[in-house]
Amino acid sequence: MPSDRPRFIAIASGKGGVGKTWLAITLSHALVQAGRRVLLFDADLGLANIDVQLGIMPAFDLGAVIKGMTSLAGAVTRHELSGLDVLAGPSGSGALSGLPAASLDSLLTRLREHVADYDVVVLDLSAGIDRAVRRIAAWSDLLLVVATDEPTSLTDAYAVLKLQTLDRPDGDMRIVINQARSPAVGQQTYATLRRACAAFLNREPRLAGVVRHDLKVRDAIRHQQALLVRHPGSPAAKDVEAIVATLLQDWPRLVPPL
Repeated sequence: MPSDRPRFIAIASGKGGVGKTWLAITLSHALVQAGRRVLLFDADLGLANIDVQLGIMPAFDLGAVIKGMTSLAGAVTRHELSGLDVLAGPSGSGALSGLPAASLDSLLTRLREHVADYDVVVLDLSAGIDRAVRRIAAWSDLLLVVATDEPTSLTDAYAVLKLQTLDRPDGDMRIVINQARSPAVGQQTYATLRRACAAFLNREPRLAGVVRHDLKVRDAIRHQQALLVRHPGSPAAKDVEAIVATLLQDWPRLVPPL
């Protein structure tokens, strides 16, 4: 990898229910399969569920780290089937959203120090646009904003893109269209968001990729397994692998974090 430090990818959505956490897991797993060492950080403030989707039971989570009960390293759990290291979040606690700004910045500094042995850190952010979400998004190398073709999803995704433009005008932010009925429909959905950004933000975020609607995604989640373990050849799995292949080609052009 053309860097002497980890890359940080934040995944946001604005609206819940668009497959953001699933994408964070699958993207991270695809990066592992591409030979990268990956830490998956569950930064979802209220509905942390990476551990549930992967069927793991961490001894400690981010809440324990914030309370001083363990270190960041002590809270990391290995998911053996995927090769992922996972730092789980405390569901329903609002652990990050309640942190003072200085404490959140201190946590991010500790995270950067801890992950020197990783190539990539994927941060699954909460749906919404509160202070902590904005700070972590601006702090990361790359922000992936997940949207579907639902009008409310597009509106909320645009809000995330707008705030990221204000917070990180030089940052790399890209759009992932999830649950698309077809690649062509996904491209049309992306074009809608791109036109809004061009008209009102004077920016045109790139398309990271289109992920097709795939019933095997639901099956994998229901069985608490990663999609690339349970259905590695499924359409959605191939689409996420294509996103990863494109991202890895672009590492040299990622803007360093603030």
